[in-house]
Amino acid sequence: MLDVLIVGAGISGISAACHLEQRCQGKRYAVLEGRDNVGGTWDLFRYPGIRSDSDMHTFGFNFKPWTNAKAISDGESIRDYLTEAVEEYGVKEKIRFGHKVEAANWDSARQLWTVSARSSSGESVEIETRVLFMCSGYYDYTAGYTPDYPGLENFGGQLIHPQQWPEDLDYKGKKVAVIGSGATAVTIVPNIVDDAAQVTMIQRSPTYMFSRPAKDAVANFLNVILPSKWAYALTRWKNIYMQNATYKGAREKPEKFKKLLLGAVTKSLGEDYDVATHFTPKYNPWEERLCLIPDDDFLSAVRSGKAEVVTDTIDKVVENGVLMSSGKLVEADILVSATGLNMQFMGGVDFSLDGEALDLSKRFYYQGMMFSGVPNLIQTFGYINASWTLRADLNSAFVCDMLLEMDKRGAATCVPQLRPAEAAMQPLPTIAGFNPGYMQRGIHQFPKQGEHAPWVNTQDYLLDRKILASGLFDDGVLQFEAQTGTEAELSAA
Repeated sequence: MLDVLIVGAGISGISAACHLEQRCQGKRYAVLEGRDNVGGTWDLFRYPGIRSDSDMHTFGFNFKPWTNAKAISDGESIRDYLTEAVEEYGVKEKIRFGHKVEAANWDSARQLWTVSARSSSGESVEIETRVLFMCSGYYDYTAGYTPDYPGLENFGGQLIHPQQWPEDLDYKGKKVAVIGSGATAVTIVPNIVDDAAQVTMIQRSPTYMFSRPAKDAVANFLNVILPSKWAYALTRWKNIYMQNATYKGAREKPEKFKKLLLGAVTKSLGEDYDVATHFTPKYNPWEERLCLIPDDDFLSAVRSGKAEVVTDTIDKVVENGVLMSSGKLVEADILVSATGLNMQFMGGVDFSLDGEALDLSKRFYYQGMMFSGVPNLIQTFGYINASWTLRADLNSAFVCDMLLEMDKRGAATCVPQLRPAEAAMQPLPTIAGFNPGYMQRGIHQFPKQGEHAPWVNTQDYLLDRKILASGLFDDGVLQFEAQTGTEAELSAA
């Protein structure tokens, strides 16, 4: 039996394991990973130009400095960083690759989770654990989201989704239409324009974009004059405060922020470019995620004429391309459906309590990571307005604190319980004021927020860090239960 079972060996799972190695060395733990490598998202996505969409000084772990000169870094460098982490912290031997978790049942009498997984060879495996830490991300790895394009069966070329980008895809000298306007589309376009004959980005509506250098000059200067840990910490805090101020400024003064963003795009593309049509969204900044453009690469491709942006709705797909509602034909040999992902709550695992199906969408989030009335279950869901890893490291630290507190109290379980006055609390959306398409399609699977703390998913790193540092174990919500007689006897034996 394990003390902790971590599900997923991407950024969240590696963070969890490394924190356990540093702070809870006596605990027995394992990591189950459905794929054959570490990295999660960064092992899955292999499309041209795949990169981080936030700086690596906050996207990196709080315990391992990012020393690469590029702060906005490519997928291969990120995979190398994660591989180094599991080697340096002795985590690799704890990872069981090729194990897809299918179900998990909490046994109240025995005070443990029984987790059912299937190996890549088809073998069914059961693992018992005190604490279950779900670090499996928030989307379905098996397939991305592709709309039902009218007439697609008539297309004479290839349809590609970036989530399953073929290694041998040859786009040299071909006409490529990239459908979508998010981070994936604006990454692919500038990275294929030099080889493709023509690249067109088709979007139904624009996305806010902002440019920043791929290299952080301050970080690289500090790395020259300071030890790497000091340089990393200073850069990390600089970027955390900048992210926080930018987000709050955008939400508090949307018109001012919108003017700054569109002004920068106009400056890059020129006064003659139709920024109003192609780069001015109908929503306010940060009601959907902003697109980061390192070194202005996407706008440079558009400015040069190598890439074209078409803003219109699709009428139908025809044999040689896409016919728009305006009557314009976008010719294409290859269609890239960069249209987003399918959300999947905690890897699609079937949860149950004492054999009864557990619908977590009807539970409340506790501090954005545990669930009302559910013992010893933690999930990492990162920030939508800052780097994912900031939240992952907070959750990993909380799990270590929780394990140490359970030892101190002689407890076998830790469960957040609604107080009597909260029984009729109004359920609110998991994340408020953030409405991209993938969220609208899939957020119903997720638990709800409550009307007040500690049932609020703050999406505020500085606030969450303060809350967790202040201590939660005597907040009257987290309840600890000692080992039952049977389990205590088994542990003693």
